[in-house]
Amino acid sequence: MKGDRVEIVVDAGDTTRTYEVVASRAGRRVETAVRRGVVEVSEVTRNGTVVRTARFMATRVLALVEQPIPREDGSEKSGQTGRPLREDPET
Repeated sequence: MKGDRVEIVVDAGDTTRTYEVVASRAGRRVETAVRRGVVEVSEVTRNGTVVRTARFMATRVLALVEQPIPREDGSEKSGQTGRPLREDPET
């Protein structure tokens, strides 16, 4: 989803470098994969087409931080079950 991002911290010898891959448009998402010693972070469209990819040697990656944006689902909000609330009967 637009706004999702992944930060990659890489050991660059005497220092560290930080890279970011961000889902730049609506409907895009960021996917991560670790295969055969390579960390791959890709921005992907709804259809699954890869827009851009960042690849790093797994031995050099110090941290991989996924930062999703907060989702606003009507079902997750408290008190919203899809039906009106009734008052409790007096006892």
